[in-house]
Amino acid sequence: MLMIRAIVRPEKVDAVMARLMAEGFPAVTRMNVAGRGKQRGIKIGDVTYDEVPKELLMMVIKSKDKDFVIKTIIEEARTGSKGAFGDGKIFISPVEEMYTVSSGVKETAAEE
Repeated sequence: MLMIRAIVRPEKVDAVMARLMAEGFPAVTRMNVAGRGKQRGIKIGDVTYDEVPKELLMMVIKSKDKDFVIKTIIEEARTGSKGAFGDGKIFISPVEEMYTVSSGVKETAAEE
């Protein structure tokens, strides 16, 4: 199992969420976040904004679905055909085990 954390532009998040749902990946946690990437924020006129609003999407998927889910997120989150600074990042981490709180049922990577 893998955890995918995708940071995307707020105006792109609804399209990403809809596409993930349509492709069979409905379980997503969504959070408002603020931060900056390599561009160190954004300057508009004389004002520099050190932190730019973004959305963080988190989901746990089977390892076999990794490439498909990453491709899906990129296709929906990218600005235009070539992308632009500030389109976001995707982070992948292994998940050793997880538990469903209501039932206490444990899932492990070995059960994938």
